[in-house]
Amino acid sequence: MSHATFSQERSFIDLHLLKKVEKAVESGDKKPLRTWSRRSTIFPNMIGLTIAVHNGRQHVPVFVSDEMVGHKLGEFAPTRTYRGHAADKKAKKK
Repeated sequence: MSHATFSQERSFIDLHLLKKVEKAVESGDKKPLRTWSRRSTIFPNMIGLTIAVHNGRQHVPVFVSDEMVGHKLGEFAPTRTYRGHAADKKAKKK
């Protein structure tokens, strides 16, 4: 989604995260911003920042690029780990 088609009217961002982002952009700080707000939309002013998004267990660092604008932060921090099916393990033992 490009900047031209990005609509801020329908997008949501938690106020506390918006304040953190504005402060980081203003100061030029490159430290990761820790957040639990997976539901917040990525805005164009977040490009170039690293945001540590909580996945339920730990904070996953997400470097925000141009292509991510308009998506949610939670899309880039998976909450589940896939360990394969039990049937696959039985087949490999034989």
